[in-house]
Amino acid sequence: MTDEEQSSPPVEAGAVSNERTDAAGLSRRGLFGLAIGAGATGLVVGAGAGLVGGAAYGTAQARAVTDAVAPGAGIHQPGITTPVQDHLHFAAYDMMARTTRADLAELLSDWTYAATRMMQGLDVSATGAVGGSPEAPPDDTGEALGLPASNLTITFGFGPSLFDERFGLEAQKPEGLERLPAFVGDDLDPLRSDGDLCIQACADDPQVAVHAIRNLSRIAFGRATIRWSQLGFGRTSKTTAAQATPRNLFGYKDGTANILADDAAALDENVWVPASEGPAWLAGGSYLVARRIAMLIETWDRTRLAEQDRVVGRDKANGAPLSGGDEFAAPDFAAVGATGKPAIDPRSHVRLAHPDLNGGIRLLRRGYNFVDGTTDLGRLNAGLFFLSFQRSPDRYITVQRSLATDAMGEYLRHVGSGLWAVPPAPAAGTSIGAGLMGA
Repeated sequence: MTDEEQSSPPVEAGAVSNERTDAAGLSRRGLFGLAIGAGATGLVVGAGAGLVGGAAYGTAQARAVTDAVAPGAGIHQPGITTPVQDHLHFAAYDMMARTTRADLAELLSDWTYAATRMMQGLDVSATGAVGGSPEAPPDDTGEALGLPASNLTITFGFGPSLFDERFGLEAQKPEGLERLPAFVGDDLDPLRSDGDLCIQACADDPQVAVHAIRNLSRIAFGRATIRWSQLGFGRTSKTTAAQATPRNLFGYKDGTANILADDAAALDENVWVPASEGPAWLAGGSYLVARRIAMLIETWDRTRLAEQDRVVGRDKANGAPLSGGDEFAAPDFAAVGATGKPAIDPRSHVRLAHPDLNGGIRLLRRGYNFVDGTTDLGRLNAGLFFLSFQRSPDRYITVQRSLATDAMGEYLRHVGSGLWAVPPAPAAGTSIGAGLMGA
């Protein structure tokens, strides 16, 4: 918890039956979803940089979305190396029964159009929240009206279950894209795990992030339904040196050694899928792991400080490893403390998660804190919504298995899980996953 491309080709002619209302707008079915879906999904995203390029749209202080550059240049989706925003709304979806490959392609096209508009600070369609007929439901729910772009990014992923006989995608399934195996400490709720599709919406305003998922869910009406979703606040990682290292709900600095956006070599080695590994449609993409980790807050809060430090392997005050130095000092696992024992406990989180003990593997993390009220026992229903991007699923699996003896495991329960392939950003004029759907 504390430490650890290529543009897609156009869809082939005839692969998608869009019935577009204009050259780049929502399909009629997508607009029907906007009109009908508000009462059907029960959900509740807003505005930043375009899916295929540009800078954040909004206040003068809005930062550029650094991983969304000119289209056609082999770019990655925003929301991976983008400076981590303060809020998250994550949603997993299942395609509905009897939907076809054409339905899936049309949905991805509609989602791409709406996401690109919202990341520019626009409504999901040209008529939007207030520009349509007063006798019809608005195209946009309107709760983001008047709000700045808030650096919204929207990132799409495809789950293992999407690649079955329903859509004829079996031959395009990446070799490693399978449900994650069981790990020590798992107590997974199947209703809060997995999904055919996922959307990660991050923004500096929670209402902007919620607005995005709400509207994309309405657009999906009749084609896909929400399987589960998660709100997150207080990022638990950073992707730029300019960002201060945040703290998690245990009070410790989190993400000190995260991969940064300007470390191209580390990104190529650890995050982006090379053309030599996997199907062509995923080259330049990544794999996203989501883990809903319940933290036993009340138990932790009754633990003495020295024991907390031992479990984490870092100093709670400044984030420095217990072997000495400052927050960014490399942990010295051979260092001996005043008692003659290792300064950093062999079962500490920082040691077991460290790349030196995992074949050099590093994960790019974008996790968030969450508090979902209280449990039936009156305890905080809180924890870490862990998100990581990695070059292959086996890299995450290796690190997680290393944590089987983690002393922190006494205070954690993994209650939700999912894995998705994240394709590269679409080329100009195409949709997310166009390389997959056109194959």
